[in-house]
Amino acid sequence: MRRIVLTCLAVIGALCATEALAGTRAVVQTRTYDINGSSGTTLIDAMDSKGPKHGFMTHAIATTAYTVDWDLGGGQDKGFCRLGRVNGTLNLFYTFPRVASPMTPALKRRWNRFFAGVRSHEETHGRIAREMMRATERSITGLRVANDPSCYKTRSEARLRIKAVYAEYEAKQIAFDRREHANGGHVEHLIAALIGKP
Repeated sequence: MRRIVLTCLAVIGALCATEALAGTRAVVQTRTYDINGSSGTTLIDAMDSKGPKHGFMTHAIATTAYTVDWDLGGGQDKGFCRLGRVNGTLNLFYTFPRVASPMTPALKRRWNRFFAGVRSHEETHGRIAREMMRATERSITGLRVANDPSCYKTRSEARLRIKAVYAEYEAKQIAFDRREHANGGHVEHLIAALIGKP
């Protein structure tokens, strides 16, 4: 279970907008991949071989990927270059396993508990990404730089602030995964419960 960060920055145009039209939105897409198995162990094996790529050789159970697009508009305002438009779009992509084979009632119950835990894990990654968007918006909304007729310094400062917020929230994503995937952690318990280990 992991997440991918891809970032795309829009440049600040030489617009005359001085009203703040700030806002972020999230667009969520969910993808699935089919697995088959008649036991918790065979389902885990199927996810290990068919799940989304995690590095070069391994597969994840599920993933959260996202891209970020910023539409930033700025212009001159009383001797300052000022960001007057800060609109962000977070494109979230969840990938989850889907069991395509019949399951016994006992296996279905274990699968449902397992899948609820997997979904909760990935949605936490999504929540952290949403928090990152809000923090970025707060960081750059109303940004003003004096003596910047081409808005070059303002663009540079906006990029620096965006990178700083991204770094902070990337650290939160990594720390969350480290806790969840630690020995004896939440993911290990989910897998053990699906397999049926006491």
